[in-house]
Amino acid sequence: MKGLIIINCKNYLEVAGEKILQLSEIAKDISTSNKVEIMIAPPQNSLFYLSQSVKLPLICQHVDDEKIGATTGFIIPELAKSYGAAGSLINHSEHKMEFEYIQNIVERLRQLNMTSIVCAATSQEVGKVARLHPNMIAIEPPELIGTGKAVSKVNPSIITKSVKEAGRHSKNIKVICGAGIVDKTDVQSAINLGSEGILLASGLIKSDVWQDKLIELCEGFE
Repeated sequence: MKGLIIINCKNYLEVAGEKILQLSEIAKDISTSNKVEIMIAPPQNSLFYLSQSVKLPLICQHVDDEKIGATTGFIIPELAKSYGAAGSLINHSEHKMEFEYIQNIVERLRQLNMTSIVCAATSQEVGKVARLHPNMIAIEPPELIGTGKAVSKVNPSIITKSVKEAGRHSKNIKVICGAGIVDKTDVQSAINLGSEGILLASGLIKSDVWQDKLIELCEGFE
């Protein structure tokens, strides 16, 4: 595969109901034809529905470090895996966690052979969470999320510093970047700076034609 795109659908109404299936089917076809790995983080309640319909890596937007059994209103990794999730985002800027909580979730996912994708707001935070050896770290300055101003252009040094910080602890951690990515030039810039993929949400979800936008983003890995 040429690169990685993780689509965080958040709770946008653009993917309500069967629209999330439409997006997933488009993503699957484009992933195959463009040889770019695409993962989708759908609204949590659509995980099992999608897992039965589309052969595409699905990840949770969040999981909770709560016990199995009598815990109401939480989504735990063990059940998420049973619903078809292959991993989870952790510590997104819209759902921050304490360091110990992040540590527990990363280890729990590791025990389940699930992918851990820890989000970090700064290169310093990247260095801190890299000590936990997650599968991926997504550098996303929160002030740029949803602005259409790509981190790879506005603050390129944060990507190079993050890659360096992660590499100090492990060469196996993939560093990806997000925040403000809207077109293929944003992707190209990120890859040239050392990112191995992108994490995006509104840049795709709110685009006029999902298929066209996703194809364009894939071209950024050429």
